[in-house]
Amino acid sequence: MSSEKVASPTEEQREILEFNFSRVNKHPDPATLCLIAAEAGLTEEETLKWFKKRLAEWRRSEGLPSECGSVRD
Repeated sequence: MSSEKVASPTEEQREILEFNFSRVNKHPDPATLCLIAAEAGLTEEETLKWFKKRLAEWRRSEGLPSECGSVRD
């Protein structure tokens, strides 16, 4: 596995990713993730990493923990 840093998405790619995050699904299933990656011209791995990072940012902005485990009583 390469340890090279992946270039940040272009503005156009970020717009596609943001649209899908905000309006479609914050937790895309593998098939949807594949379609988003293809639309943005990114790999599925890059797209998944972006969604995980963006979800953590969104959760912090909502006052939630950056990662969520299951809720137990």
